[in-house]
Amino acid sequence: MASAASTPARPALYPPPAATETSTPFLPAISPSPRAPASRQCIWEGVEKIIAIGDLHGDYEHFITILKNEDIKLIDDRGHWIGGKTHLVQIGDVLDRGDKAKDIFNLIKSLEKEAAEAGGMVHMLIGNHEEINIMGYYFDYPDYWTIAQFLDFLPDDYKKKKEREFKKRTEDSGNIDAEWLKLMKEPGEGRDNYNMNFNWLYGRWIAEEHNAVIKINDTVFVHGGISEKYSTWKLKDINNLYYKEFQDHFRREDQVENYRAKIIFNPEGPLWYRDLAVWAEQPFASQVNKILANLGAKQIVIAHTPIIQDVPSRFGYKVWLVDTGISSAYRRAGGFLSALIIENGNLPHRWMPKY
Repeated sequence: MASAASTPARPALYPPPAATETSTPFLPAISPSPRAPASRQCIWEGVEKIIAIGDLHGDYEHFITILKNEDIKLIDDRGHWIGGKTHLVQIGDVLDRGDKAKDIFNLIKSLEKEAAEAGGMVHMLIGNHEEINIMGYYFDYPDYWTIAQFLDFLPDDYKKKKEREFKKRTEDSGNIDAEWLKLMKEPGEGRDNYNMNFNWLYGRWIAEEHNAVIKINDTVFVHGGISEKYSTWKLKDINNLYYKEFQDHFRREDQVENYRAKIIFNPEGPLWYRDLAVWAEQPFASQVNKILANLGAKQIVIAHTPIIQDVPSRFGYKVWLVDTGISSAYRRAGGFLSALIIENGNLPHRWMPKY
């Protein structure tokens, strides 16, 4: 949910730091050639029930609470899929601010397989925070940091080595969290290991097997929003461009002088665009109608911009907002758990806890 105005000023595709003898002894090798995406399908028809959930920001417990709720019923007490043919759409920003993004990713990986076997589907869309981490910009945003997330995505051998060092160094106080935080603040081996290992274990999976925008029945789902410009594109072309530019980064072909990405970090792009959430409904309503007409859609569901109040829709039920500050990181701001339910072609309705 970073502001588009705070998009990194450096070139849009910035290569990970080059490995050195002193800084990267634990980094895994990145495959020199990209894997083909598992699927480029991004449009589904005839789906009877859809559950859409907004930004999670590392709050695994709240995600579980929503999935298990009696009104949702997508998983059982052991975390297995019981949602049948339902399509679950998690609209990006699993990462940052909270501590347990890795647990969420692991759960989504298992639910993707189980839902498919049951005739349903789990769609995890790419959010701007996934983009930030894949591209190596996580450390440019200190307010996103948590020590737990940093540790979760470090290589195990490197993490154990540093733990031994820190315990010797802090024998009197025993406070190694301060040492981890210091490592996060310093450019070099800690950041290098995080960036490379994150992409090795999760970044490539996110970028190669997931879409930025999808359409189910007559509803478009996207993290930030779709501007009028991108509404004229085919959805598969938007997703393929994200795929290509992430692959340019993984292959480090982005070191060509003056190379600029077309869609990654673009403030008008689908991961960052906010106008559908923040512009006054008049006179912008006519532009929303054009966007939906171009998309061949009845409505669009977005996240990214937190709406910490019960105002689920705009523009006459054409734009639905699902970022309600689900993560406990937003507790002081009044964030609350929610999910959007679309069933049998009826108007969506928002589920919220009954307590």
